[in-house]
Order: sequence, then structure tokens, then C-alpha cells
Amino acid sequence: MNTLLLLLIAANVLVSFKAFNDLLFFRKYEFHIGSIRSGEHIRMISSAFLHADLGHLFFNMFTLFMFAPVVTAYLDSLSFLTIYFGSLVFGSLLTLMMHKDDYSYRAVGASGAVTGVLYSAILLEPGMSLYLFFIPIPIPAYLFGIGYLLYSIYGMKAKNDNIGHTAHFGGAVGGFLITLIKYPQVLSQEPFMVGLLLVPIVILFFMARSGKI
Repeated sequence: MNTLLLLLIAANVLVSFKAFNDLLFFRKYEFHIGSIRSGEHIRMISSAFLHADLGHLFFNMFTLFMFAPVVTAYLDSLSFLTIYFGSLVFGSLLTLMMHKDDYSYRAVGASGAVTGVLYSAILLEPGMSLYLFFIPIPIPAYLFGIGYLLYSIYGMKAKNDNIGHTAHFGGAVGGFLITLIKYPQVLSQEPFMVGLLLVPIVILFFMARSGKI
């Protein structure tokens, strides 16, 4: 397994477990609009290594574990890191932009970075499938990716947890754009998949413009 992937997972697990048992640590480094707008910009990065609970941590790390090897099979380690952290930053910036006037808004999770890696993997290997524990048949990866973002729309509308659902979309945009820059031949090789993966992003855009989210 890629050492870089293991290091990223280990960092997420160690920081998250520290925060599970230390509320002051959690509050100091979570994504919080009021604190970020007062100058604590480190939260835009540090919050991506915190998670709301064990299930949230497991889901993000499982998704990263499943899809990161696909990206590293096509791109070098530096490109993979660019996608991971670039998507993280895209996710944080979109969250800040969409919630800039909600000073009490809080969120945590590697969702932006992981969704960027997910989108990148689907673009690079659109025919792959995966097995989920509760579904005994293979699921096309692109359906998983699109469903992941549609679930995020629900989470953004419901606002009933501390998960950074908005970051999913910023991360998807980051992973999408960076992959096209790093591996532009996907535009000619998989034009249908490129268009299909744009669908949930376009849905979010119009929902945001119409004030429905």
C-alpha cells in the first residue's frame, strides 16, 4: 500500500481520536466561521483532520482507502497530494463563501479532500465498481460518487449535524479541475463521465442561486 496514503489516514485517525477525548482541542481547531473571520485561518486546514464521531471518521477513511490507489496508479505522489490538499482548500473556501455571514457555523471532516480524491478516481477509472457492506452486488463507482454528493445536498439542507457537507462540493470541484489539469486526456477519453460528474455540482449551483440551500 502507498506509504503516503497510510500517513494521511494515520494523521486523520490520530488527530480525530485526540479530539474525541479533548473538547478544548476540538473547539480550537474545528471549522468555525466567526473564528476564521477573526483571523484564525489555520482552522480551514486543521478542521479537515477532525471528525464528528467514529462513524464519520471511518466513512471518510474507507472512501479514501478505496479510491486513493486508483489516483496514484495514474498520477505521481506530488499530483496525488495536490489533489488531496487542493480539494481540501477548495472545500474550505466554498464553505467560507456560502456561510460567511453565519458566524456560528461549525463543521469538521476530511470530506472536501476525500471527495476530491473520489472524483479524481472516477474520472481516471470510470468503469470501476465497489462493494459496500450492506449491498451484496458491485456498485458502479460513478453512482457512489454522485450519490455521495446528493446526500451532501440533503445534509446541507437538514443542518442537523456537525459534518462539513458543503466541503464535499468544494472538494469535488477541486478534484475535478485538478485532475483535468494533471490528466487532460480524460476530456477526450471519457467526455460522458466528465459531463455526468458535473450534474450534482450544477444542481448545487442552481439551488444556491435560487436560495434553496
